[in-house]
Amino acid sequence: MSPLVKIRAERDQMSAVERRVADFILENAQLLRDYSSQQLANALGISQSSVVKFTQKLGFKGYPDLKYSVGEAIARADNGDAAQVDAQARAAEGESDGRSLWRCKSEAEEETRLINPDDTLQAVAQALASAGSTGKVFMVGLGDDDIHARSFALRLSLLGIPSVHNADPARLAASVSAAGAGDLLLVFSEQGHHPALCKVGRFFKEQQGRLVTVTRHTSNPLRALADVALLVSAHDDRPYIQPLLYQSALQHLLDSVFVLLCEGDEQRHLQLLANLERVQQMLEP
Repeated sequence: MSPLVKIRAERDQMSAVERRVADFILENAQLLRDYSSQQLANALGISQSSVVKFTQKLGFKGYPDLKYSVGEAIARADNGDAAQVDAQARAAEGESDGRSLWRCKSEAEEETRLINPDDTLQAVAQALASAGSTGKVFMVGLGDDDIHARSFALRLSLLGIPSVHNADPARLAASVSAAGAGDLLLVFSEQGHHPALCKVGRFFKEQQGRLVTVTRHTSNPLRALADVALLVSAHDDRPYIQPLLYQSALQHLLDSVFVLLCEGDEQRHLQLLANLERVQQMLEP
């Protein structure tokens, strides 16, 4: 596993000092090679031993081992032309563009799996099931995020969990005005910075509802508001590839939650089979 992925995956379980070290490394990975452990400690205003303990907690022998591993992980991107270097590497290895895309998607899905522990997926599935039986599930996403929100809302309905889906934050705010403690709001926002969605999230929590967010694995205001946060890791220097990786990893993440809902309750499973049969009958000539 890439050291940067490992740091992202374990950041939320770190202490305040460890998170400071983690954030510095994630934000300044290319500069890490120029820092000794003492210089890094001085830059963060912590002790050198804290830096050493951080590296050992991640499973490295020491700071030099971590620095070398990070440098190796970003070597291709270090020249600022990672896409060209990667293309040349693929050509040298005889790998087609199609196979390369499959590989990149697999890596993004694996990174996303690592930063969403089983306990988190179970918590989201249980929250959806509980809201579906005792309250309401509200769902919103803007732009491309609405595609995933709409699709997931349909899947929930097949399980007998109806959702109030809306692509307009203003109308959603009106809908959630009657939300209560048994309700859940699922917000899809890749960057997690949209002011309207943050306002809806705060309003929903004031109504004592539970908030679940789906964003990139970055620090963002929407994620900070969430009771449970689902995170997507999808990185690529090519602007035409990165959205494809995000969508693929996000779909895999939602599929995992859907499977948990299907297998977690026999009644829901039977409801799904019955609804799928009705849909098939409607589609038949």
